[in-house]
This record gives sequence, structure tokens and C-alpha cells, in this order.
Amino acid sequence: MAQRNEFELIGKVVIGQHIPTGSVVHRLDARTKLMLGALLIVVAIFVSSIAALLLLFVTVLFGLCITKVEVKLAFISLRRVLPYLFVLAAIQMLAVPQFRLDAKVIWEWRFFVLTDRSLLSGLLLMGRFVVIVSLLALFSFTTSTTELMHGVEHMLQPLQRLRFPAHETALVINIAIRFVPILMGEAERIMRAQASRGADFGTGRHNFIRRFMRMLPLFVPLFILSLQHAQNMAEAMESRCYMGGSGRTRLIQLHYEKQDFVAFLIGIVAIAGALCMSLFKVDQTVWKGVMTILS
Repeated sequence: MAQRNEFELIGKVVIGQHIPTGSVVHRLDARTKLMLGALLIVVAIFVSSIAALLLLFVTVLFGLCITKVEVKLAFISLRRVLPYLFVLAAIQMLAVPQFRLDAKVIWEWRFFVLTDRSLLSGLLLMGRFVVIVSLLALFSFTTSTTELMHGVEHMLQPLQRLRFPAHETALVINIAIRFVPILMGEAERIMRAQASRGADFGTGRHNFIRRFMRMLPLFVPLFILSLQHAQNMAEAMESRCYMGGSGRTRLIQLHYEKQDFVAFLIGIVAIAGALCMSLFKVDQTVWKGVMTILS
């Protein structure tokens, strides 16, 4: 059973999986979720405060709780990449010491220097990653690819006056998301076929480096299969006389409701709070206290 679970990739990828539960988050306009998601990601990238990232994470966690979806599903993909995330954080802390006049050296060995600033940088990197992954999971659970396509097309509609292909861009995003579970299924099938012929992909949680190296040969057949799927889709679209978005009408019309304004207000309050925490450095006192204890 353990060996069988090593090949089950579809259940480990949450991006592109829509779980309809009829919650209030599911009923939000796709444009509201797109705008709030984009703002939260931008703020998570630029804030330099652990307290601000914690506030953003609590906001996303609150959204996950009211979706009536198991919260643990949002962290399946995060759990799989945690070893790589720790490696990136270690590289960030050791290779980028971020020397400053007020930086305190915590550990030093030859040319490796760990300061309190570099440690904070590594923690911020991990915090940003956790917030973004959980936010993408929330968006994927509550928004179908059809809603996403209509939302992107409506948001890009003003750019059509500048001859920007809004419909084609939304279609490309829709196809790319739909291909994620398809390619995961193809990868699972190739892994099972190669394992039946003696291939070893490595097992165990702590053997992620070996597994990554063993999965490199999967890229070539996956690339070929993706080209075949693209060719089949292009032929299917041509057989149905698809000519792009020019002159097309819309069956689904999006409308903002009261719940969209409430959700947008909650998101703006959380974003403003995170920006204030980062600007005024409200967690600086706590961080200095932690550094004093460690020293």
C-alpha cells in the first residue's frame, strides 16, 4: 500500500481541483476573488514583517474554514515541498547574510555567516511561500475553471480597445489549469509503467533528493504527451470552427452582489493591517526579545 501511494500524484496536487460545496466563498464573483487574490499575493511578497504574514495567513485560513472544505487538503502540496523550502530558506540565510550596521552575528563558520537579519529573511521566505500556497489552494477549491475564464475575460475586457486578446488570454489560462490534473495522471501512468520494468523512484519522506533525480527521465515523455494533447485540442477546436473571441456572445453574465463588497472590505482591511504592521515594524520588539534570548 505504501508503494502504491508513492505513485498517486493527482491527489497530491490541489491546484486545479475545484470542490463545490455551495459556501459563501464559492458564490463570490470570480472577479472579486481574482482581485483579492492578486492583492494578497503582492502584499505577501513585499511585506517585511512576520506579524504581517501571520495576519495574511489567518485571513486565508478563515476563508478556508468557511468554505466547508477540509483545511488539511490545502496543505497537501505544501507538505510535499517542505524539504525543498527548508533548503531554499537555508540558502537564503547562509548565502545572503544581509550585513547591516545593526545586524548581530548569530553563527559564523569560514565564509558562512548567519545574522539575525538573514534569519529573519529565511523566515520571511517560508512565510511568504505558505501564504501564497494556501491562497492558491483556497482560490482553486472555490473557483471553477469556467468561472476563472469568465472572470479573467471580464477584467481584461477594457484592454480590447487596444486590441489586446482578452478572450484568447482567458482561454489559455483555462486550458493550462485544466491540463494540470491531466499531466499528473500521465506522469502517474508513466511512473507505474517504468516501475513495473524495474525503475526505482525512491521511497520515504527523507529521500526527496533521490526521488527528484529519479523523476528527471519523466520530463521527456511528459513533454511529448503534452504536445500530443495540444495537437488533439487544436484539431478539436478547428473542427468546431473556433475563430477566437471576435463577435462571440456570453452565456454567463457576472454581477457584483452584496457579499462581494463584504468580502472585498474584509480583504482590504487585512491588507491594510498587514501593510501597517510592515511599515511601523510592530513585531520589531518581539524579534529583538527573541534574539536576546537566543544570544
